[in-house]
Amino acid sequence: MLRSRHLTTRLLAVLLAVGAALGVNVSNAPRAGAASLTRITGFGTNPTDLQMYLYVPNSAKADPPILLALHGCQGSGPYLYSSTDFAALADRYGFIVIYPSTSPGGSCWDVSSDQALTRNGGSDPVGLMSMITYVEQRYGGNRNAVYVTGESSGGMMTNVMLADYPDVFKAGSAFMGVPYHCFYTGTVRGWNGPCAGGRVSMTAQRWGDLVRGADPGYTGPRPRVQLWHGTADPILNHNDLGEETKQWTNVLGVRQSPSSSDTPAADWNRARYANGSGITQVETYSIAGAGHQLPIQGTQMAAYAIHFMGLDGGGKHQRTLG
Repeated sequence: MLRSRHLTTRLLAVLLAVGAALGVNVSNAPRAGAASLTRITGFGTNPTDLQMYLYVPNSAKADPPILLALHGCQGSGPYLYSSTDFAALADRYGFIVIYPSTSPGGSCWDVSSDQALTRNGGSDPVGLMSMITYVEQRYGGNRNAVYVTGESSGGMMTNVMLADYPDVFKAGSAFMGVPYHCFYTGTVRGWNGPCAGGRVSMTAQRWGDLVRGADPGYTGPRPRVQLWHGTADPILNHNDLGEETKQWTNVLGVRQSPSSSDTPAADWNRARYANGSGITQVETYSIAGAGHQLPIQGTQMAAYAIHFMGLDGGGKHQRTLG
Protein backbone atom coordinates (compact mmCIF):
# COMPACT_ATOMS: atom_id res chain seq x y z
CA MET A 1 0.00 0.00 0.00
CA LEU A 2 2.84 2.40 0.78
CA ARG A 3 4.33 1.75 -2.64
CA SER A 4 0.96 2.39 -4.28
CA ARG A 5 0.60 5.70 -2.49
CA HIS A 6 4.14 6.68 -3.49
CA LEU A 7 3.57 5.87 -7.14
CA THR A 8 0.28 7.74 -7.20
CA THR A 9 1.94 10.78 -5.67
CA ARG A 10 4.76 10.56 -8.22
CA LEU A 11 2.26 10.39 -11.08
CA LEU A 12 0.42 13.45 -9.85
CA ALA A 13 3.64 15.35 -9.38
CA VAL A 14 4.86 14.67 -12.89
CA LEU A 15 1.60 15.25 -14.75
CA LEU A 16 0.63 18.75 -15.82
CA ALA A 17 -0.69 20.87 -12.94
CA VAL A 18 -4.01 22.40 -13.79
CA GLY A 19 -6.67 24.59 -12.25
CA ALA A 20 -10.06 23.19 -11.44
CA ALA A 21 -11.70 25.08 -14.24
CA LEU A 22 -9.04 27.36 -15.76
CA GLY A 23 -11.37 30.33 -15.89
CA VAL A 24 -14.05 28.68 -17.99
CA ASN A 25 -17.46 30.14 -17.17
CA VAL A 26 -19.99 27.51 -16.23
CA SER A 27 -23.60 27.57 -15.14
CA ASN A 28 -26.33 25.18 -14.12
CA ALA A 29 -28.47 26.04 -17.13
CA PRO A 30 -30.51 23.06 -18.31
CA ARG A 31 -29.27 23.51 -21.86
CA ALA A 32 -25.73 24.35 -22.91
CA GLY A 33 -25.27 27.49 -24.96
CA ALA A 34 -23.79 26.78 -28.36
CA ALA A 35 -20.04 27.35 -28.65
CA SER A 36 -19.55 27.51 -24.89
CA LEU A 37 -18.61 24.95 -22.28
CA THR A 38 -21.48 24.51 -19.86
CA ARG A 39 -21.88 22.62 -16.60
CA ILE A 40 -24.80 20.20 -16.60
CA THR A 41 -26.36 18.88 -13.39
CA GLY A 42 -29.07 16.32 -12.73
CA PHE A 43 -28.10 14.19 -15.72
CA GLY A 44 -28.98 10.83 -14.18
CA THR A 45 -27.54 8.04 -12.06
CA ASN A 46 -24.13 9.16 -10.86
CA PRO A 47 -22.73 6.94 -8.08
CA THR A 48 -19.34 8.69 -7.86
CA ASP A 49 -20.58 12.30 -8.10
CA LEU A 50 -18.90 13.04 -11.43
CA GLN A 51 -19.27 16.49 -12.97
CA MET A 52 -20.55 16.91 -16.51
CA TYR A 53 -19.46 19.66 -18.89
CA LEU A 54 -20.91 19.87 -22.36
CA TYR A 55 -19.77 21.54 -25.58
CA VAL A 56 -22.40 22.03 -28.28
CA PRO A 57 -20.88 23.84 -31.27
CA ASN A 58 -22.75 26.41 -33.35
CA SER A 59 -22.37 23.97 -36.24
CA ALA A 60 -24.01 21.04 -34.42
CA LYS A 61 -25.69 18.73 -36.89
CA ALA A 62 -29.20 17.45 -36.62
CA ASP A 63 -28.91 14.07 -34.87
CA PRO A 64 -25.31 14.94 -33.88
CA PRO A 65 -22.63 12.37 -33.10
CA ILE A 66 -21.36 12.32 -29.50
CA LEU A 67 -17.74 12.23 -28.32
CA LEU A 68 -16.95 11.41 -24.68
CA ALA A 69 -13.56 13.03 -23.93
CA LEU A 70 -11.80 11.93 -20.72
CA HIS A 71 -9.07 13.83 -18.87
CA GLY A 72 -6.02 12.37 -17.14
CA CYS A 73 -5.06 12.38 -13.46
CA GLN A 74 -4.94 15.87 -11.94
CA GLY A 75 -7.00 17.15 -14.85
CA SER A 76 -10.62 18.13 -15.34
CA GLY A 77 -13.19 18.36 -18.08
CA PRO A 78 -12.63 22.11 -18.56
CA TYR A 79 -8.87 21.55 -18.71
CA LEU A 80 -9.20 18.93 -21.44
CA TYR A 81 -11.52 21.30 -23.31
CA SER A 82 -8.94 24.10 -23.26
CA SER A 83 -5.79 22.02 -23.75
CA THR A 84 -6.77 19.84 -26.74
CA ASP A 85 -8.13 20.42 -30.23
CA PHE A 86 -11.34 18.38 -29.91
CA ALA A 87 -13.63 21.41 -29.42
CA ALA A 88 -12.20 23.13 -32.52
CA LEU A 89 -12.78 19.93 -34.47
CA ALA A 90 -16.35 19.79 -33.13
CA ASP A 91 -16.83 23.32 -34.50
CA ARG A 92 -15.66 22.11 -37.88
CA TYR A 93 -17.61 18.85 -38.07
CA GLY A 94 -20.68 19.43 -35.93
CA PHE A 95 -20.42 16.78 -33.21
CA ILE A 96 -21.11 17.27 -29.49
CA VAL A 97 -18.38 16.72 -26.89
CA ILE A 98 -18.95 15.62 -23.29
CA TYR A 99 -16.06 16.64 -20.99
CA PRO A 100 -16.58 14.92 -17.60
CA SER A 101 -14.60 15.62 -14.43
CA THR A 102 -13.77 13.07 -11.76
CA SER A 103 -14.72 13.47 -8.10
CA PRO A 104 -12.87 14.41 -6.00
CA GLY A 105 -11.49 16.95 -8.46
CA GLY A 106 -8.14 16.07 -9.98
CA SER A 107 -8.39 12.38 -9.18
CA CYS A 108 -7.76 9.56 -11.62
CA TRP A 109 -10.62 7.58 -13.14
CA ASP A 110 -11.61 4.32 -11.49
CA VAL A 111 -10.20 1.69 -13.84
CA SER A 112 -9.17 -0.72 -11.11
CA SER A 113 -12.26 -1.91 -9.22
CA ASP A 114 -14.60 -4.82 -9.89
CA GLN A 115 -17.48 -2.35 -10.21
CA ALA A 116 -15.77 -0.30 -12.92
CA LEU A 117 -14.66 -3.33 -14.89
CA THR A 118 -18.17 -4.77 -15.22
CA ARG A 119 -21.03 -3.52 -17.36
CA ASN A 120 -23.47 -1.56 -15.16
CA GLY A 121 -21.37 -2.58 -12.15
CA GLY A 122 -21.21 0.88 -10.65
CA SER A 123 -18.53 3.53 -10.12
CA ASP A 124 -17.43 6.01 -12.81
CA PRO A 125 -18.60 4.13 -15.94
CA VAL A 126 -22.23 4.28 -14.79
CA GLY A 127 -22.11 8.08 -14.40
CA LEU A 128 -20.41 8.43 -17.79
CA MET A 129 -23.14 6.37 -19.41
CA SER A 130 -25.76 8.61 -17.79
CA MET A 131 -24.13 11.61 -19.46
CA ILE A 132 -24.31 9.94 -22.86
CA THR A 133 -27.97 9.00 -22.37
CA TYR A 134 -28.73 12.58 -21.27
CA VAL A 135 -27.23 14.01 -24.46
CA GLU A 136 -29.14 11.51 -26.58
CA GLN A 137 -32.42 12.45 -24.89
CA ARG A 138 -31.99 16.21 -24.40
CA TYR A 139 -29.94 17.15 -27.45
CA GLY A 140 -31.03 14.55 -29.98
CA GLY A 141 -27.60 12.93 -29.91
CA ASN A 142 -27.21 10.07 -32.34
CA ARG A 143 -27.16 6.86 -30.32
CA ASN A 144 -25.66 5.11 -33.35
CA ALA A 145 -22.69 7.49 -33.45
CA VAL A 146 -21.16 7.53 -29.96
CA TYR A 147 -17.37 7.62 -29.54
CA VAL A 148 -14.84 7.92 -26.74
CA THR A 149 -11.31 9.28 -26.36
CA GLY A 150 -9.04 10.11 -23.45
CA GLU A 151 -5.50 10.74 -22.29
CA SER A 152 -3.52 8.89 -19.59
CA SER A 153 -6.05 7.76 -16.97
CA GLY A 154 -8.67 8.87 -19.49
CA GLY A 155 -7.00 6.62 -22.06
CA MET A 156 -7.33 3.75 -19.60
CA MET A 157 -11.00 4.60 -19.10
CA THR A 158 -11.45 4.72 -22.86
CA ASN A 159 -10.46 1.05 -22.95
CA VAL A 160 -12.77 0.31 -20.01
CA MET A 161 -15.79 1.96 -21.65
CA LEU A 162 -15.16 0.10 -24.91
CA ALA A 163 -15.05 -3.18 -22.99
CA ASP A 164 -17.99 -2.51 -20.66
CA TYR A 165 -20.31 -1.09 -23.34
CA PRO A 166 -19.38 -2.56 -26.73
CA ASP A 167 -22.92 -1.97 -28.00
CA VAL A 168 -22.80 1.76 -27.20
CA PHE A 169 -19.55 2.88 -28.82
CA LYS A 170 -18.71 2.67 -32.50
CA ALA A 171 -15.00 3.41 -32.02
CA GLY A 172 -12.52 4.86 -29.56
CA SER A 173 -9.09 6.47 -29.45
CA ALA A 174 -6.92 5.96 -26.35
CA PHE A 175 -3.88 8.18 -25.78
CA MET A 176 -1.25 6.85 -23.36
CA GLY A 177 -3.50 4.18 -21.90
CA VAL A 178 -3.09 0.58 -20.79
CA PRO A 179 -5.10 -2.54 -21.67
CA TYR A 180 -8.51 -3.06 -20.15
CA HIS A 181 -8.13 -4.78 -16.73
CA CYS A 182 -4.35 -4.18 -16.63
CA PHE A 183 -4.77 -1.68 -13.76
CA TYR A 184 -6.97 -4.01 -11.71
CA THR A 185 -6.43 -3.87 -7.94
CA GLY A 186 -9.92 -4.66 -6.63
CA THR A 187 -10.07 -1.18 -5.09
CA VAL A 188 -11.61 2.06 -6.37
CA ARG A 189 -9.01 4.31 -8.04
CA GLY A 190 -6.21 1.92 -7.12
CA TRP A 191 -2.68 2.20 -8.50
CA ASN A 192 -1.11 -0.78 -10.26
CA GLY A 193 2.65 -0.23 -10.41
CA PRO A 194 3.54 -3.30 -12.52
CA CYS A 195 1.00 -2.29 -15.18
CA ALA A 196 2.17 1.33 -15.19
CA GLY A 197 5.73 0.11 -15.55
CA GLY A 198 4.91 -2.09 -18.54
CA ARG A 199 5.64 -5.29 -16.66
CA VAL A 200 2.27 -6.98 -17.14
CA SER A 201 2.25 -9.21 -20.21
CA MET A 202 -0.34 -11.77 -21.25
CA THR A 203 -1.26 -13.68 -24.36
CA ALA A 204 -3.60 -12.02 -26.82
CA GLN A 205 -6.22 -14.65 -25.98
CA ARG A 206 -6.04 -13.90 -22.25
CA TRP A 207 -6.27 -10.15 -22.80
CA GLY A 208 -9.20 -10.69 -25.16
CA ASP A 209 -11.00 -12.96 -22.71
CA LEU A 210 -10.82 -10.22 -20.08
CA VAL A 211 -12.58 -7.80 -22.42
CA ARG A 212 -15.24 -10.36 -23.31
CA GLY A 213 -15.79 -10.96 -19.60
CA ALA A 214 -16.76 -7.31 -19.01
CA ASP A 215 -20.13 -7.90 -20.68
CA PRO A 216 -20.68 -11.67 -20.59
CA GLY A 217 -22.89 -13.03 -23.30
CA TYR A 218 -22.47 -10.10 -25.68
CA THR A 219 -21.98 -11.40 -29.21
CA GLY A 220 -22.60 -8.31 -31.32
CA PRO A 221 -20.14 -6.08 -33.20
CA ARG A 222 -17.25 -4.51 -31.32
CA PRO A 223 -15.98 -0.92 -31.57
CA ARG A 224 -12.88 -0.19 -33.63
CA VAL A 225 -9.89 0.97 -31.59
CA GLN A 226 -7.04 3.44 -32.10
CA LEU A 227 -4.08 3.52 -29.70
CA TRP A 228 -1.35 6.14 -29.14
CA HIS A 229 1.80 6.05 -27.00
CA GLY A 230 5.14 7.83 -26.74
CA THR A 231 8.30 5.74 -26.65
CA ALA A 232 9.78 7.88 -23.85
CA ASP A 233 6.72 7.93 -21.59
CA PRO A 234 8.02 7.95 -17.97
CA ILE A 235 4.60 7.40 -16.36
CA LEU A 236 2.93 4.66 -18.38
CA ASN A 237 5.51 2.53 -20.12
CA HIS A 238 5.50 2.22 -23.90
CA ASN A 239 5.31 -1.59 -23.50
CA ASP A 240 1.65 -1.11 -22.64
CA LEU A 241 0.98 -0.17 -26.27
CA GLY A 242 2.01 -3.65 -27.37
CA GLU A 243 -0.22 -5.26 -24.76
CA GLU A 244 -3.17 -3.08 -25.80
CA THR A 245 -2.54 -4.08 -29.40
CA LYS A 246 -2.59 -7.77 -28.53
CA GLN A 247 -5.84 -7.30 -26.62
CA TRP A 248 -7.83 -5.44 -29.24
CA THR A 249 -6.60 -7.38 -32.26
CA ASN A 250 -7.81 -10.51 -30.48
CA VAL A 251 -11.14 -8.96 -29.53
CA LEU A 252 -11.72 -7.68 -33.06
CA GLY A 253 -10.59 -10.89 -34.72
CA VAL A 254 -7.72 -9.58 -36.83
CA ARG A 255 -4.16 -10.80 -37.20
CA GLN A 256 -1.58 -9.61 -34.67
CA SER A 257 0.80 -8.70 -37.49
CA PRO A 258 -0.12 -5.38 -39.13
CA SER A 259 -1.65 -5.31 -42.58
CA SER A 260 0.23 -2.08 -43.26
CA SER A 261 2.61 0.35 -41.57
CA ASP A 262 3.91 3.81 -42.39
CA THR A 263 5.09 7.14 -40.96
CA PRO A 264 2.37 9.73 -41.67
CA ALA A 265 4.35 12.44 -39.82
CA ALA A 266 7.85 12.84 -38.45
CA ASP A 267 8.42 10.36 -35.59
CA TRP A 268 4.94 8.85 -35.99
CA ASN A 269 5.08 5.12 -36.58
CA ARG A 270 1.64 3.89 -37.55
CA ALA A 271 0.44 0.31 -37.90
CA ARG A 272 -2.95 -0.78 -39.18
CA TYR A 273 -4.69 -4.09 -38.56
CA ALA A 274 -7.43 -4.67 -41.12
CA ASN A 275 -10.14 -7.28 -41.41
CA GLY A 276 -10.78 -9.47 -44.44
CA SER A 277 -12.65 -6.62 -46.14
CA GLY A 278 -9.63 -4.33 -45.79
CA ILE A 279 -11.27 -2.09 -43.15
CA THR A 280 -8.93 -1.08 -40.33
CA GLN A 281 -10.11 -2.45 -36.98
CA VAL A 282 -7.10 -1.49 -34.85
CA GLU A 283 -4.70 1.35 -35.54
CA THR A 284 -1.63 2.16 -33.43
CA TYR A 285 0.69 5.16 -33.26
CA SER A 286 4.09 4.88 -31.58
CA ILE A 287 5.50 8.41 -31.27
CA ALA A 288 9.31 8.32 -31.17
CA GLY A 289 10.80 10.31 -28.30
CA ALA A 290 7.45 11.53 -26.95
CA GLY A 291 6.84 11.52 -23.22
CA HIS A 292 3.59 11.64 -21.26
CA GLN A 293 2.11 14.47 -23.32
CA LEU A 294 -0.32 13.13 -25.93
CA PRO A 295 -2.34 14.37 -27.74
CA ILE A 296 -0.15 17.40 -28.40
CA GLN A 297 -2.25 20.50 -29.05
CA GLY A 298 -1.61 22.20 -32.37
CA THR A 299 -0.56 18.97 -34.09
CA GLN A 300 -2.76 16.69 -36.18
CA MET A 301 -3.11 14.09 -33.42
CA ALA A 302 -6.68 14.94 -32.44
CA ALA A 303 -7.62 15.25 -36.12
CA TYR A 304 -6.26 11.76 -36.82
CA ALA A 305 -8.24 10.46 -33.86
CA ILE A 306 -11.57 11.93 -34.94
CA HIS A 307 -10.88 10.78 -38.51
CA PHE A 308 -10.34 7.21 -37.38
CA MET A 309 -13.56 7.34 -35.41
CA GLY A 310 -15.40 8.77 -38.41
CA LEU A 311 -16.43 12.07 -36.79
CA ASP A 312 -15.18 13.99 -39.82
CA GLY A 313 -17.25 11.87 -42.18
CA GLY A 314 -14.29 9.62 -43.02
CA GLY A 315 -12.31 7.20 -40.93
CA LYS A 316 -13.95 3.84 -41.57
CA HIS A 317 -12.42 3.48 -45.02
CA GLN A 318 -9.42 5.79 -44.34
CA ARG A 319 -10.41 8.17 -47.12
CA THR A 320 -8.46 11.20 -45.89
CA LEU A 321 -5.54 12.06 -43.62
CA GLY A 322 -3.61 9.13 -45.03
